[in-house]
Amino acid sequence: MSEEDKIWSRYSNDKVDIGEALARVIRTLSKEFPLNGDWTALSLGSSNEPQFRILETAFRGGLYLVDIEEKALETVRERIKRQRTGHVKTICGDYNKLLRDRARAANFRARRMDGRKAHLITLHHSLYYAPETAWSGLFHALSAEVLAPRGAIHAVLMAPRTKETHTTSWLYERFAGTYCGCQNRQDLYAFGKKLAAGRCLPRARICLKKSRVAFFAADFERFMAGVWMILLYPNVHRYTLKQREEIAECMYTMFWKKKRPLIQVQDHLVMYRGIRFKGLL
Repeated sequence: MSEEDKIWSRYSNDKVDIGEALARVIRTLSKEFPLNGDWTALSLGSSNEPQFRILETAFRGGLYLVDIEEKALETVRERIKRQRTGHVKTICGDYNKLLRDRARAANFRARRMDGRKAHLITLHHSLYYAPETAWSGLFHALSAEVLAPRGAIHAVLMAPRTKETHTTSWLYERFAGTYCGCQNRQDLYAFGKKLAAGRCLPRARICLKKSRVAFFAADFERFMAGVWMILLYPNVHRYTLKQREEIAECMYTMFWKKKRPLIQVQDHLVMYRGIRFKGLL
Protein backbone atom coordinates (compact mmCIF):
# COMPACT_ATOMS: atom_id res chain seq x y z
CA MET A 1 0.00 0.00 0.00
CA SER A 2 2.95 2.31 0.64
CA GLU A 3 4.10 1.89 -2.97
CA GLU A 4 0.55 2.42 -4.23
CA ASP A 5 0.33 5.60 -2.18
CA LYS A 6 3.53 6.90 -3.81
CA ILE A 7 1.94 6.40 -7.23
CA TRP A 8 -1.26 8.12 -6.06
CA SER A 9 0.80 11.05 -4.77
CA ARG A 10 2.77 11.33 -8.00
CA TYR A 11 -0.17 11.26 -10.40
CA SER A 12 -2.81 13.16 -8.39
CA ASN A 13 -3.01 16.64 -6.91
CA ASP A 14 -3.95 15.23 -3.50
CA LYS A 15 -0.78 16.43 -1.74
CA VAL A 16 -1.05 19.80 -3.49
CA ASP A 17 -4.58 20.16 -2.14
CA ILE A 18 -3.45 19.25 1.38
CA GLY A 19 -0.46 21.58 1.13
CA GLU A 20 -2.62 24.52 0.08
CA ALA A 21 -5.01 23.99 3.00
CA LEU A 22 -2.11 23.47 5.39
CA ALA A 23 -0.52 26.72 4.26
CA ARG A 24 -3.75 28.60 4.98
CA VAL A 25 -3.88 27.12 8.47
CA ILE A 26 -0.27 28.15 9.13
CA ARG A 27 -0.99 31.66 7.82
CA THR A 28 -3.81 31.92 10.36
CA LEU A 29 -1.58 30.72 13.19
CA SER A 30 1.22 33.08 12.14
CA LYS A 31 -1.00 36.07 12.87
CA GLU A 32 -1.21 34.94 16.48
CA PHE A 33 2.49 34.40 17.22
CA PRO A 34 5.64 36.53 16.94
CA LEU A 35 7.76 36.03 13.84
CA ASN A 36 10.76 34.86 15.88
CA GLY A 37 8.74 32.35 17.91
CA ASP A 38 9.62 28.67 17.99
CA TRP A 39 6.46 26.82 17.01
CA THR A 40 5.99 23.10 17.55
CA ALA A 41 4.00 20.61 15.47
CA LEU A 42 2.90 16.98 15.70
CA SER A 43 2.20 15.01 12.52
CA LEU A 44 0.31 11.73 12.88
CA GLY A 45 0.74 9.20 10.10
CA SER A 46 2.24 11.27 7.27
CA SER A 47 5.92 11.34 8.18
CA ASN A 48 7.67 11.32 4.80
CA GLU A 49 4.93 12.84 2.64
CA PRO A 50 5.43 16.13 0.73
CA GLN A 51 3.82 18.33 3.40
CA PHE A 52 6.82 17.43 5.57
CA ARG A 53 8.70 20.22 3.79
CA ILE A 54 6.13 22.81 4.86
CA LEU A 55 6.03 21.57 8.45
CA GLU A 56 9.82 21.33 8.78
CA THR A 57 10.39 24.93 7.73
CA ALA A 58 7.47 26.43 9.69
CA PHE A 59 7.89 24.60 13.01
CA ARG A 60 11.49 25.12 14.00
CA GLY A 61 10.74 24.68 17.69
CA GLY A 62 10.17 20.97 17.13
CA LEU A 63 8.45 18.74 14.58
CA TYR A 64 7.38 15.34 15.91
CA LEU A 65 6.51 12.69 13.32
CA VAL A 66 4.52 9.64 14.41
CA ASP A 67 4.21 6.75 11.98
CA ILE A 68 3.55 3.04 12.32
CA GLU A 69 5.76 2.34 9.27
CA GLU A 70 9.42 2.00 10.20
CA LYS A 71 10.42 2.22 6.52
CA ALA A 72 8.82 5.65 6.16
CA LEU A 73 10.60 6.89 9.26
CA GLU A 74 13.95 5.53 8.02
CA THR A 75 13.56 7.78 4.97
CA VAL A 76 12.97 10.75 7.25
CA ARG A 77 15.90 9.89 9.53
CA GLU A 78 18.26 9.76 6.58
CA ARG A 79 16.98 13.16 5.45
CA ILE A 80 17.35 14.61 8.97
CA LYS A 81 20.98 13.54 9.11
CA ARG A 82 21.79 14.59 5.54
CA GLN A 83 20.10 17.99 5.76
CA ARG A 84 20.95 18.70 9.43
CA THR A 85 17.38 19.25 10.58
CA GLY A 86 17.85 18.26 14.18
CA HIS A 87 14.58 19.81 15.31
CA VAL A 88 12.70 16.95 13.59
CA LYS A 89 12.05 13.87 15.75
CA THR A 90 10.66 10.52 14.59
CA ILE A 91 8.42 8.30 16.72
CA CYS A 92 7.50 4.79 15.58
CA GLY A 93 4.17 3.61 16.90
CA ASP A 94 0.41 3.39 16.54
CA TYR A 95 -1.20 6.70 17.46
CA ASN A 96 -4.38 4.84 18.40
CA LYS A 97 -2.48 3.28 21.30
CA LEU A 98 -0.24 6.24 22.10
CA LEU A 99 -2.98 8.89 22.21
CA ARG A 100 -6.30 7.16 22.70
CA ASP A 101 -7.11 8.81 26.06
CA ARG A 102 -5.97 11.75 28.17
CA ALA A 103 -3.66 9.73 30.41
CA ARG A 104 -1.79 8.20 27.47
CA ALA A 105 -1.70 11.54 25.61
CA ALA A 106 -0.22 13.29 28.66
CA ASN A 107 2.40 10.54 29.01
CA PHE A 108 3.20 10.76 25.28
CA ARG A 109 3.76 14.52 25.48
CA ALA A 110 5.94 14.23 28.56
CA ARG A 111 8.09 11.35 27.31
CA ARG A 112 8.10 11.66 23.52
CA MET A 113 7.63 15.39 22.90
CA ASP A 114 10.07 16.68 25.53
CA GLY A 115 7.13 17.98 27.54
CA ARG A 116 6.20 20.46 24.81
CA LYS A 117 2.72 21.20 23.50
CA ALA A 118 2.03 21.42 19.77
CA HIS A 119 0.77 24.56 18.07
CA LEU A 120 -0.39 22.39 15.16
CA ILE A 121 -1.45 18.74 14.97
CA THR A 122 -2.05 17.16 11.56
CA LEU A 123 -4.07 14.05 10.67
CA HIS A 124 -3.65 13.91 6.90
CA HIS A 125 -5.42 10.78 5.63
CA SER A 126 -4.51 9.03 8.88
CA LEU A 127 -7.95 8.83 10.50
CA TYR A 128 -8.63 5.86 8.19
CA TYR A 129 -6.70 3.82 10.74
CA ALA A 130 -8.94 4.75 13.67
CA PRO A 131 -12.58 3.66 14.01
CA GLU A 132 -14.97 6.62 13.83
CA THR A 133 -16.21 5.76 17.33
CA ALA A 134 -12.71 6.62 18.61
CA TRP A 135 -12.43 10.02 16.91
CA SER A 136 -14.16 12.00 19.64
CA GLY A 137 -11.92 10.55 22.34
CA LEU A 138 -8.82 11.11 20.22
CA PHE A 139 -9.65 14.76 19.52
CA HIS A 140 -10.50 15.33 23.17
CA ALA A 141 -7.21 13.79 24.33
CA LEU A 142 -5.19 15.76 21.78
CA SER A 143 -6.98 18.99 22.64
CA ALA A 144 -6.66 18.57 26.39
CA GLU A 145 -3.12 17.22 26.69
CA VAL A 146 -1.12 17.87 23.51
CA LEU A 147 -2.47 20.97 21.73
CA ALA A 148 -1.17 24.33 22.93
CA PRO A 149 -3.69 26.83 24.37
CA ARG A 150 -3.50 28.63 21.03
CA GLY A 151 -3.26 26.23 18.12
CA ALA A 152 -5.03 24.09 15.53
CA ILE A 153 -5.76 20.51 14.49
CA HIS A 154 -5.98 19.87 10.71
CA ALA A 155 -7.54 16.62 9.46
CA VAL A 156 -8.16 15.44 5.89
CA LEU A 157 -10.12 12.38 4.73
CA MET A 158 -11.86 11.04 1.64
CA ALA A 159 -15.58 11.79 1.65
CA PRO A 160 -17.45 8.53 2.32
CA ARG A 161 -20.19 9.21 -0.18
CA THR A 162 -21.12 11.58 -2.98
CA LYS A 163 -23.91 11.85 -5.52
CA GLU A 164 -21.28 11.91 -8.26
CA THR A 165 -20.20 8.81 -10.12
CA HIS A 166 -16.60 8.40 -11.31
CA THR A 167 -15.28 9.21 -7.85
CA THR A 168 -13.25 7.19 -5.35
CA SER A 169 -16.30 7.12 -3.05
CA TRP A 170 -18.39 5.63 -5.84
CA LEU A 171 -15.57 3.20 -6.69
CA TYR A 172 -15.33 1.86 -3.13
CA GLU A 173 -19.07 1.55 -2.71
CA ARG A 174 -19.48 -0.23 -6.05
CA PHE A 175 -16.77 -2.86 -5.66
CA ALA A 176 -15.88 -3.17 -1.96
CA GLY A 177 -19.57 -2.82 -1.17
CA THR A 178 -20.70 -5.36 -3.75
CA TYR A 179 -17.97 -7.96 -3.30
CA CYS A 180 -17.09 -7.56 0.38
CA GLY A 181 -20.23 -6.08 1.87
CA CYS A 182 -18.23 -3.11 3.18
CA GLN A 183 -19.30 0.52 3.44
CA ASN A 184 -17.16 3.53 4.25
CA ARG A 185 -18.81 5.23 7.21
CA GLN A 186 -15.86 7.45 8.18
CA ASP A 187 -17.51 10.83 7.65
CA LEU A 188 -15.13 13.61 8.71
CA TYR A 189 -17.49 16.37 7.56
CA ALA A 190 -20.35 15.05 9.69
CA PHE A 191 -17.96 14.60 12.61
CA GLY A 192 -16.89 18.22 12.27
CA LYS A 193 -20.50 19.39 12.40
CA LYS A 194 -21.01 17.42 15.60
CA LEU A 195 -17.91 19.00 17.12
CA ALA A 196 -19.16 22.46 16.16
CA ALA A 197 -22.58 21.79 17.71
CA GLY A 198 -21.29 20.15 20.88
CA ARG A 199 -19.40 21.36 23.92
CA CYS A 200 -16.77 18.67 24.27
CA LEU A 201 -14.03 21.01 22.95
CA PRO A 202 -14.40 24.35 24.77
CA ARG A 203 -13.17 27.53 23.07
CA ALA A 204 -12.81 25.67 19.79
CA ARG A 205 -13.90 26.94 16.39
CA ILE A 206 -14.49 24.40 13.62
CA CYS A 207 -13.87 25.13 9.94
CA LEU A 208 -14.99 22.66 7.25
CA LYS A 209 -14.34 22.49 3.52
CA LYS A 210 -14.76 20.03 0.66
CA SER A 211 -12.24 19.81 -2.17
CA ARG A 212 -11.73 17.78 -5.34
CA VAL A 213 -8.57 16.06 -6.48
CA ALA A 214 -7.96 14.18 -9.72
CA PHE A 215 -5.88 11.04 -10.35
CA PHE A 216 -4.75 9.69 -13.73
CA ALA A 217 -1.66 7.88 -15.00
CA ALA A 218 -0.82 7.27 -18.66
CA ASP A 219 0.49 3.83 -17.71
CA PHE A 220 -2.47 1.52 -17.01
CA GLU A 221 -0.60 -0.57 -14.44
CA ARG A 222 0.18 2.57 -12.42
CA PHE A 223 -3.38 3.79 -12.82
CA MET A 224 -4.62 0.50 -11.39
CA ALA A 225 -2.16 0.78 -8.49
CA GLY A 226 -4.07 3.89 -7.39
CA VAL A 227 -7.35 2.04 -7.84
CA TRP A 228 -6.17 -0.92 -5.74
CA MET A 229 -5.13 1.47 -2.98
CA ILE A 230 -8.65 2.93 -2.84
CA LEU A 231 -10.16 -0.57 -2.87
CA LEU A 232 -7.76 -1.68 -0.08
CA TYR A 233 -6.43 -4.63 -2.09
CA PRO A 234 -4.74 -6.83 -1.02
CA ASN A 235 -4.10 -5.58 2.53
CA VAL A 236 -7.76 -5.54 3.62
CA HIS A 237 -10.01 -6.89 0.87
CA ARG A 238 -9.03 -10.04 -1.06
CA TYR A 239 -10.89 -9.90 -4.36
CA THR A 240 -11.00 -13.07 -6.43
CA LEU A 241 -9.27 -13.25 -9.81
CA LYS A 242 -12.61 -12.92 -11.59
CA GLN A 243 -13.52 -9.88 -9.49
CA ARG A 244 -10.15 -8.24 -10.17
CA GLU A 245 -10.62 -8.82 -13.88
CA GLU A 246 -14.04 -7.18 -13.75
CA ILE A 247 -12.66 -4.21 -11.83
CA ALA A 248 -9.75 -3.78 -14.24
CA GLU A 249 -12.05 -3.98 -17.27
CA CYS A 250 -14.40 -1.41 -15.75
CA MET A 251 -11.58 1.01 -14.99
CA TYR A 252 -10.07 0.54 -18.45
CA THR A 253 -13.38 1.18 -20.23
CA MET A 254 -14.77 3.98 -18.08
CA PHE A 255 -11.59 5.87 -17.23
CA TRP A 256 -8.26 4.95 -18.74
CA LYS A 257 -9.35 4.44 -22.36
CA LYS A 258 -11.16 7.79 -22.28
CA LYS A 259 -8.28 9.47 -20.39
CA ARG A 260 -10.79 10.38 -17.74
CA PRO A 261 -9.34 11.01 -14.28
CA LEU A 262 -10.67 9.38 -11.15
CA ILE A 263 -11.99 12.14 -8.88
CA GLN A 264 -11.69 12.15 -5.12
CA VAL A 265 -13.92 14.39 -3.04
CA GLN A 266 -12.20 14.93 0.26
CA ASP A 267 -13.11 16.68 3.47
CA HIS A 268 -10.94 19.11 5.42
CA LEU A 269 -11.57 19.83 9.10
CA VAL A 270 -9.65 22.44 11.08
CA MET A 271 -10.20 23.00 14.77
CA TYR A 272 -8.81 26.35 15.91
CA ARG A 273 -8.46 27.14 19.60
CA GLY A 274 -7.47 30.40 21.23
CA ILE A 275 -7.10 32.13 17.86
CA ARG A 276 -8.51 35.65 17.69
CA PHE A 277 -8.45 35.89 13.92
CA LYS A 278 -11.02 34.32 11.66
CA GLY A 279 -9.54 31.01 10.65
CA LEU A 280 -8.68 30.33 7.03
CA LEU A 281 -9.36 27.04 5.27
